[in-house]
Amino acid sequence: MPRYQARVLVRLRPSVLDPAGEATRGAASRLGVEGISKLRIGKAVEMELDAPDEAEARRRLELLSDRLLANPVIENWSLELQDS
Repeated sequence: MPRYQARVLVRLRPSVLDPAGEATRGAASRLGVEGISKLRIGKAVEMELDAPDEAEARRRLELLSDRLLANPVIENWSLELQDS
């Protein structure tokens, strides 16, 4: 059975405030790193998945992303998928 490598990137929707991103931007400024006008924090989830074909791998990963990895009310996600 083919194995696929996947990365799901989860980010807050643009309309959602990101207090962790703002705190990190402030800390960067205090460290002397200037010029950062916007900083938002997300997460990357990497996994390997065995599936009969790419379409089935994508279907499974979309289900995971929609129902487990991201909160659809406040987060968007994107999927990167490739053969292992």
